Amino acid sequence: MLRYWTAGESHGKTLLALVDGFPAGISIDTELIDTELARRQGGYGRGGRQRIETDRVEVLTGIWKGRTLGSPIALQVINRDYKLEKLVDLERPRPGHGDLTGSLKYLGPMRDILERASARETAARVAAGALARQLLEPFGIRVLGYVVELGGMELPPPQAGYEKRVRLRAASRVYSLAPERDQAVCDLIDETGKKGDTLGGIVEVTVSGLPFGLGTHTQWDLKLDGRIAQAVMAVQAIKGVEIGMGFAAARAPGSAVHDPIQFDASQQDQPHLGYVRPTNNAGGLEAGMTNGQPVIVRAAMKPISTLRKPLESINLTTKRPESASYERSDVCAVSAASVIVENVVAFELARAFTDKFGNDSLDEIRARYDLYLELARQR
Repeated sequence: MLRYWTAGESHGKTLLALVDGFPAGISIDTELIDTELARRQGGYGRGGRQRIETDRVEVLTGIWKGRTLGSPIALQVINRDYKLEKLVDLERPRPGHGDLTGSLKYLGPMRDILERASARETAARVAAGALARQLLEPFGIRVLGYVVELGGMELPPPQAGYEKRVRLRAASRVYSLAPERDQAVCDLIDETGKKGDTLGGIVEVTVSGLPFGLGTHTQWDLKLDGRIAQAVMAVQAIKGVEIGMGFAAARAPGSAVHDPIQFDASQQDQPHLGYVRPTNNAGGLEAGMTNGQPVIVRAAMKPISTLRKPLESINLTTKRPESASYERSDVCAVSAASVIVENVVAFELARAFTDKFGNDSLDEIRARYDLYLELARQR
Protein backbone atom coordinates (compact mmCIF):
# COMPACT_ATOMS: atom_id res chain seq x y z
CA MET A 1 0.00 0.00 0.00
CA LEU A 2 1.24 3.49 -0.89
CA ARG A 3 0.96 5.72 2.18
CA TYR A 4 2.75 8.47 4.07
CA TRP A 5 3.17 10.01 7.48
CA THR A 6 4.39 13.47 8.45
CA ALA A 7 6.35 14.72 11.46
CA GLY A 8 7.53 18.07 12.72
CA GLU A 9 6.40 21.24 14.44
CA SER A 10 5.73 24.72 13.11
CA HIS A 11 8.82 26.23 14.73
CA GLY A 12 10.77 22.99 15.15
CA LYS A 13 13.96 22.02 13.34
CA THR A 14 12.36 20.38 10.34
CA LEU A 15 9.32 18.84 8.70
CA LEU A 16 9.40 15.26 7.46
CA ALA A 17 7.26 13.11 5.17
CA LEU A 18 7.92 9.37 5.17
CA VAL A 19 6.48 7.78 2.03
CA ASP A 20 6.15 4.00 2.03
CA GLY A 21 5.15 1.73 -0.86
CA PHE A 22 6.43 4.03 -3.61
CA PRO A 23 7.37 1.99 -6.72
CA ALA A 24 10.93 1.42 -7.87
CA GLY A 25 12.34 2.75 -11.11
CA ILE A 26 10.74 6.21 -11.20
CA SER A 27 13.02 9.15 -11.96
CA ILE A 28 12.44 11.89 -9.41
CA ASP A 29 12.89 15.57 -10.16
CA THR A 30 13.23 17.45 -6.87
CA GLU A 31 12.80 20.76 -8.71
CA LEU A 32 9.20 19.80 -9.39
CA ILE A 33 8.67 19.25 -5.66
CA ASP A 34 10.36 22.59 -4.89
CA THR A 35 8.06 24.29 -7.39
CA GLU A 36 5.01 23.04 -5.51
CA LEU A 37 6.53 24.06 -2.18
CA ALA A 38 7.18 27.56 -3.54
CA ARG A 39 3.61 27.83 -4.85
CA ARG A 40 2.32 26.83 -1.42
CA GLN A 41 4.20 29.80 0.04
CA GLY A 42 2.78 32.20 -2.53
CA GLY A 43 -0.56 33.80 -3.26
CA TYR A 44 -1.74 37.27 -2.29
CA GLY A 45 -2.50 37.80 1.39
CA ARG A 46 0.24 35.68 2.95
CA GLY A 47 2.01 36.73 6.14
CA GLY A 48 5.56 37.44 7.24
CA ARG A 49 6.67 33.85 7.70
CA GLN A 50 6.66 33.27 3.95
CA ARG A 51 9.40 35.90 3.67
CA ILE A 52 11.49 33.97 6.21
CA GLU A 53 11.15 30.46 4.81
CA THR A 54 12.35 29.31 1.40
CA ASP A 55 11.05 25.77 1.34
CA ARG A 56 13.13 23.17 -0.48
CA VAL A 57 12.97 19.41 -0.28
CA GLU A 58 15.86 17.14 0.61
CA VAL A 59 15.46 13.45 -0.19
CA LEU A 60 17.10 11.54 2.64
CA THR A 61 16.34 7.93 1.70
CA GLY A 62 14.88 5.74 -1.02
CA ILE A 63 16.68 7.29 -4.03
CA TRP A 64 19.76 6.16 -5.93
CA LYS A 65 21.08 8.16 -8.90
CA GLY A 66 17.78 10.02 -9.14
CA ARG A 67 15.60 6.88 -9.30
CA THR A 68 13.43 5.36 -6.62
CA LEU A 69 14.51 2.08 -5.04
CA GLY A 70 11.12 0.79 -3.90
CA SER A 71 12.12 1.38 -0.27
CA PRO A 72 10.68 4.08 2.02
CA ILE A 73 11.38 7.63 0.89
CA ALA A 74 12.09 10.26 3.54
CA LEU A 75 11.48 13.86 2.47
CA GLN A 76 12.74 16.77 4.57
CA VAL A 77 11.79 20.46 4.51
CA ILE A 78 13.95 22.39 6.97
CA ASN A 79 12.45 25.23 9.01
CA ARG A 80 14.64 28.33 8.81
CA ASP A 81 12.43 29.89 11.51
CA TYR A 82 13.49 27.29 14.09
CA LYS A 83 12.95 28.72 17.56
CA LEU A 84 10.73 26.24 19.34
CA GLU A 85 12.85 25.98 22.49
CA LYS A 86 12.75 29.76 22.95
CA LEU A 87 8.99 30.13 22.68
CA VAL A 88 6.68 30.45 25.68
CA ASP A 89 3.22 29.01 26.11
CA LEU A 90 0.04 30.89 25.26
CA GLU A 91 -2.19 32.06 28.10
CA ARG A 92 -5.32 32.77 26.10
CA PRO A 93 -6.68 30.20 23.59
CA ARG A 94 -7.55 31.43 20.10
CA PRO A 95 -11.11 30.75 18.89
CA GLY A 96 -11.07 28.48 15.84
CA HIS A 97 -7.75 26.84 16.77
CA GLY A 98 -7.16 23.62 18.67
CA ASP A 99 -5.48 25.48 21.54
CA LEU A 100 -8.10 24.96 24.24
CA THR A 101 -9.42 21.59 23.10
CA GLY A 102 -5.96 20.09 22.61
CA SER A 103 -4.56 21.34 25.91
CA LEU A 104 -7.50 19.83 27.76
CA LYS A 105 -7.26 16.57 25.82
CA TYR A 106 -3.53 16.12 26.47
CA LEU A 107 -3.54 17.92 29.86
CA GLY A 108 -0.58 20.04 28.80
CA PRO A 109 0.50 23.43 27.40
CA MET A 110 -1.26 24.98 24.42
CA ARG A 111 2.13 25.37 22.72
CA ASP A 112 2.28 21.56 22.47
CA ILE A 113 -0.89 21.63 20.39
CA LEU A 114 -0.50 24.67 18.19
CA GLU A 115 3.00 23.71 17.03
CA ARG A 116 1.78 20.44 15.50
CA ALA A 117 -1.73 21.61 14.55
CA SER A 118 -0.28 24.51 12.55
CA ALA A 119 -0.78 24.55 8.79
CA ARG A 120 3.02 24.72 8.49
CA GLU A 121 2.77 20.90 8.57
CA THR A 122 1.18 20.94 5.13
CA ALA A 123 4.57 21.66 3.55
CA ALA A 124 5.36 17.98 4.19
CA ARG A 125 2.06 16.92 2.65
CA VAL A 126 2.72 19.01 -0.44
CA ALA A 127 6.14 17.39 -0.79
CA ALA A 128 4.58 13.91 -0.59
CA GLY A 129 1.89 14.83 -3.12
CA ALA A 130 4.41 16.36 -5.52
CA LEU A 131 6.39 13.12 -5.31
CA ALA A 132 3.25 11.09 -6.06
CA ARG A 133 2.48 13.22 -9.11
CA GLN A 134 5.69 11.94 -10.68
CA LEU A 135 4.17 8.47 -10.56
CA LEU A 136 0.95 9.64 -12.23
CA GLU A 137 2.42 11.81 -14.97
CA PRO A 138 3.97 8.97 -17.05
CA PHE A 139 0.41 7.70 -17.49
CA GLY A 140 -0.95 11.05 -18.66
CA ILE A 141 -2.75 11.79 -15.39
CA ARG A 142 -2.61 15.52 -14.65
CA VAL A 143 -3.75 17.30 -11.50
CA LEU A 144 -4.62 21.00 -11.33
CA GLY A 145 -5.84 23.04 -8.37
CA TYR A 146 -7.11 26.62 -8.39
CA VAL A 147 -9.28 29.09 -6.47
CA VAL A 148 -12.94 29.41 -7.49
CA GLU A 149 -14.17 31.71 -4.70
CA LEU A 150 -12.45 34.05 -2.26
CA GLY A 151 -14.10 36.13 0.43
CA GLY A 152 -17.47 35.58 -1.20
CA MET A 153 -16.26 36.71 -4.64
CA GLU A 154 -16.90 34.01 -7.23
CA LEU A 155 -14.08 33.26 -9.68
CA PRO A 156 -15.59 30.66 -12.03
CA PRO A 157 -13.10 28.69 -14.13
CA PRO A 158 -13.54 28.87 -17.92
CA GLN A 159 -14.07 25.91 -20.19
CA ALA A 160 -10.51 25.36 -21.35
CA GLY A 161 -7.89 22.68 -21.76
CA TYR A 162 -5.19 21.84 -19.22
CA GLU A 163 -2.43 23.93 -20.77
CA LYS A 164 -4.55 27.07 -20.98
CA ARG A 165 -5.73 26.60 -17.39
CA VAL A 166 -2.13 26.34 -16.22
CA ARG A 167 -1.32 29.62 -18.00
CA LEU A 168 -4.34 31.36 -16.51
CA ARG A 169 -3.45 30.21 -13.01
CA ALA A 170 0.16 31.34 -13.44
CA ALA A 171 -1.10 34.80 -14.42
CA SER A 172 -3.23 35.14 -11.28
CA ARG A 173 -1.89 36.51 -7.99
CA VAL A 174 -4.51 34.46 -6.12
CA TYR A 175 -4.15 31.26 -8.24
CA SER A 176 -7.60 31.53 -9.80
CA LEU A 177 -8.40 30.93 -13.47
CA ALA A 178 -9.83 34.45 -13.74
CA PRO A 179 -6.75 36.70 -13.49
CA GLU A 180 -8.79 39.63 -14.79
CA ARG A 181 -10.52 39.66 -11.38
CA ASP A 182 -7.26 39.80 -9.43
CA GLN A 183 -7.31 43.50 -8.64
CA ALA A 184 -10.78 43.35 -7.10
CA VAL A 185 -9.81 40.29 -5.05
CA CYS A 186 -6.53 41.80 -3.87
CA ASP A 187 -8.30 45.03 -2.90
CA LEU A 188 -10.71 42.98 -0.79
CA ILE A 189 -7.81 41.19 0.91
CA ASP A 190 -6.08 44.52 1.64
CA GLU A 191 -9.27 46.04 3.04
CA THR A 192 -9.86 43.00 5.23
CA GLY A 193 -6.29 43.03 6.52
CA LYS A 194 -6.58 46.68 7.56
CA LYS A 195 -9.56 45.68 9.69
CA GLY A 196 -7.52 42.99 11.42
CA ASP A 197 -9.71 40.31 9.90
CA THR A 198 -9.21 37.26 7.64
CA LEU A 199 -10.83 35.66 4.60
CA GLY A 200 -11.64 32.13 3.43
CA GLY A 201 -12.78 30.71 0.12
CA ILE A 202 -13.31 27.67 -2.08
CA VAL A 203 -10.70 25.78 -4.09
CA GLU A 204 -11.23 23.23 -6.85
CA VAL A 205 -9.06 20.40 -8.13
CA THR A 206 -9.51 18.73 -11.51
CA VAL A 207 -7.75 15.46 -12.39
CA SER A 208 -7.73 14.38 -16.04
CA GLY A 209 -6.50 11.27 -17.84
CA LEU A 210 -7.82 8.77 -15.31
CA PRO A 211 -8.78 5.24 -16.33
CA PHE A 212 -11.88 3.41 -15.18
CA GLY A 213 -11.83 1.52 -11.92
CA LEU A 214 -9.58 3.26 -9.41
CA GLY A 215 -11.11 2.63 -6.01
CA THR A 216 -13.76 0.02 -5.29
CA HIS A 217 -17.38 -0.36 -4.24
CA THR A 218 -16.70 -3.42 -2.08
CA GLN A 219 -16.02 -1.80 1.31
CA TRP A 220 -17.00 1.58 2.71
CA ASP A 221 -13.45 2.54 3.69
CA LEU A 222 -12.03 1.68 0.26
CA LYS A 223 -14.36 3.88 -1.80
CA LEU A 224 -12.20 6.47 -3.54
CA ASP A 225 -14.56 9.38 -3.02
CA GLY A 226 -14.49 8.69 0.72
CA ARG A 227 -10.71 8.46 0.77
CA ILE A 228 -10.36 11.70 -1.16
CA ALA A 229 -12.85 13.44 1.12
CA GLN A 230 -10.95 12.32 4.22
CA ALA A 231 -7.60 13.47 2.84
CA VAL A 232 -8.97 16.88 1.85
CA MET A 233 -11.00 17.36 5.03
CA ALA A 234 -7.85 16.66 7.06
CA VAL A 235 -6.18 19.78 5.65
CA GLN A 236 -6.12 22.55 8.24
CA ALA A 237 -9.05 25.02 7.98
CA ILE A 238 -11.01 22.91 5.47
CA LYS A 239 -14.62 22.65 6.63
CA GLY A 240 -16.41 21.16 3.63
CA VAL A 241 -15.72 18.90 0.64
CA GLU A 242 -17.75 18.41 -2.55
CA ILE A 243 -17.25 16.04 -5.45
CA GLY A 244 -18.73 16.96 -8.80
CA MET A 245 -22.07 18.71 -8.42
CA GLY A 246 -21.84 18.24 -4.67
CA PHE A 247 -24.54 19.81 -2.53
CA ALA A 248 -26.27 21.25 -5.60
CA ALA A 249 -27.27 17.69 -6.52
CA ALA A 250 -29.57 17.63 -3.49
CA ARG A 251 -31.56 20.54 -4.91
CA ALA A 252 -32.12 19.20 -8.44
CA PRO A 253 -34.17 16.34 -9.95
CA GLY A 254 -32.37 13.17 -10.99
CA SER A 255 -32.75 13.98 -14.67
CA ALA A 256 -30.63 17.10 -14.12
CA VAL A 257 -28.02 15.34 -11.99
CA HIS A 258 -27.02 12.00 -13.52
CA ASP A 259 -24.66 11.99 -16.49
CA PRO A 260 -25.90 10.24 -19.66
CA ILE A 261 -23.54 7.59 -21.07
CA GLN A 262 -22.43 7.78 -24.71
CA PHE A 263 -19.88 5.91 -26.81
CA ASP A 264 -17.44 7.39 -29.32
CA ALA A 265 -15.52 4.66 -31.16
CA SER A 266 -12.92 7.20 -32.32
CA GLN A 267 -11.81 7.66 -28.69
CA GLN A 268 -11.38 4.00 -27.77
CA ASP A 269 -7.62 4.47 -27.44
CA GLN A 270 -8.13 6.94 -24.57
CA PRO A 271 -8.12 5.87 -20.89
CA HIS A 272 -11.89 6.39 -20.83
CA LEU A 273 -12.13 3.72 -23.60
CA GLY A 274 -14.50 5.81 -25.71
CA TYR A 275 -17.21 6.05 -23.04
CA VAL A 276 -18.02 9.75 -22.87
CA ARG A 277 -20.51 11.93 -20.99
CA PRO A 278 -22.07 15.23 -22.07
CA THR A 279 -21.90 16.33 -18.42
CA ASN A 280 -19.74 15.43 -15.44
CA ASN A 281 -22.00 16.12 -12.48
CA ALA A 282 -20.69 12.99 -10.73
CA GLY A 283 -17.23 14.52 -10.69
CA GLY A 284 -15.64 11.44 -12.23
CA LEU A 285 -16.66 9.07 -9.41
CA GLU A 286 -19.53 6.60 -9.24
CA ALA A 287 -19.97 3.90 -6.56
CA GLY A 288 -16.57 4.80 -5.11
CA MET A 289 -14.71 4.24 -8.40
CA THR A 290 -13.38 6.45 -11.18
CA ASN A 291 -15.69 6.37 -14.22
CA GLY A 292 -13.26 7.59 -16.89
CA GLN A 293 -14.23 11.25 -16.58
CA PRO A 294 -12.14 13.94 -14.85
CA VAL A 295 -12.32 13.85 -11.07
CA ILE A 296 -13.51 17.20 -9.72
CA VAL A 297 -13.12 18.03 -6.02
CA ARG A 298 -13.97 21.28 -4.23
CA ALA A 299 -13.01 22.27 -0.70
CA ALA A 300 -14.25 25.11 1.48
CA MET A 301 -11.62 26.83 3.61
CA LYS A 302 -12.72 28.86 6.61
CA PRO A 303 -11.06 32.22 7.34
CA ILE A 304 -7.77 31.88 9.23
CA SER A 305 -8.42 31.68 12.97
CA THR A 306 -5.61 33.95 14.18
CA LEU A 307 -6.93 37.51 13.99
CA ARG A 308 -4.84 40.65 14.38
CA LYS A 309 -7.96 42.12 15.97
CA PRO A 310 -8.54 39.18 18.31
CA LEU A 311 -11.86 37.77 19.47
CA GLU A 312 -12.93 37.31 23.06
CA SER A 313 -11.27 34.52 25.01
CA ILE A 314 -10.25 33.80 28.60
CA ASN A 315 -7.03 33.63 30.55
CA LEU A 316 -6.67 29.94 31.41
CA THR A 317 -4.95 30.75 34.71
CA THR A 318 -7.41 33.33 36.03
CA LYS A 319 -10.47 32.19 34.00
CA ARG A 320 -11.21 35.87 33.42
CA PRO A 321 -12.22 37.31 30.03
CA GLU A 322 -9.37 38.60 27.88
CA SER A 323 -8.68 38.97 24.17
CA ALA A 324 -7.27 35.89 22.43
CA SER A 325 -3.52 35.55 21.99
CA TYR A 326 -2.03 36.56 18.63
CA GLU A 327 0.68 34.76 16.69
CA ARG A 328 1.99 35.87 13.31
CA SER A 329 -0.55 34.96 10.64
CA ASP A 330 -1.85 35.46 7.12
CA VAL A 331 -4.86 37.53 6.08
CA CYS A 332 -5.77 34.97 3.43
CA ALA A 333 -4.25 31.59 2.58
CA VAL A 334 -6.85 30.31 0.10
CA SER A 335 -4.25 30.33 -2.68
CA ALA A 336 -2.00 28.11 -0.58
CA ALA A 337 -4.96 25.85 0.19
CA SER A 338 -5.43 25.24 -3.54
CA VAL A 339 -1.85 23.94 -3.73
CA ILE A 340 -2.23 21.78 -0.63
CA VAL A 341 -5.54 20.26 -1.70
CA GLU A 342 -4.18 19.67 -5.21
CA ASN A 343 -1.31 17.64 -3.83
CA VAL A 344 -3.22 15.63 -1.23
CA VAL A 345 -5.70 14.66 -3.97
CA ALA A 346 -2.77 13.66 -6.18
CA PHE A 347 -1.44 11.38 -3.46
CA GLU A 348 -4.80 9.66 -2.92
CA LEU A 349 -5.14 9.03 -6.66
CA ALA A 350 -1.59 7.66 -6.83
CA ARG A 351 -2.47 5.42 -3.92
CA ALA A 352 -5.58 4.14 -5.72
CA PHE A 353 -3.60 3.75 -8.93
CA THR A 354 -1.03 1.49 -7.24
CA ASP A 355 -3.79 -0.41 -5.45
CA LYS A 356 -5.08 -1.44 -8.88
CA PHE A 357 -1.89 -1.78 -10.91
CA GLY A 358 0.70 -2.71 -8.28
CA ASN A 359 3.56 -0.81 -6.70
CA ASP A 360 6.71 -2.90 -7.09
CA SER A 361 8.17 -1.16 -10.15
CA LEU A 362 7.24 1.28 -12.88
CA ASP A 363 7.81 -1.35 -15.58
CA GLU A 364 5.39 -3.80 -13.96
CA ILE A 365 2.80 -1.08 -13.39
CA ARG A 366 3.05 -0.07 -17.05
CA ALA A 367 2.56 -3.67 -18.21
CA ARG A 368 -0.47 -4.17 -15.95
CA TYR A 369 -1.95 -0.82 -16.97
CA ASP A 370 -1.63 -1.61 -20.69
CA LEU A 371 -3.05 -5.12 -20.20
CA TYR A 372 -6.03 -3.75 -18.27
CA LEU A 373 -6.89 -1.24 -21.01
CA GLU A 374 -6.58 -3.97 -23.64
CA LEU A 375 -8.91 -6.31 -21.75
CA ALA A 376 -11.38 -3.51 -20.98
CA ARG A 377 -11.64 -2.57 -24.67
CA GLN A 378 -12.76 -6.13 -25.39
CA ARG A 379 -15.78 -5.83 -23.08
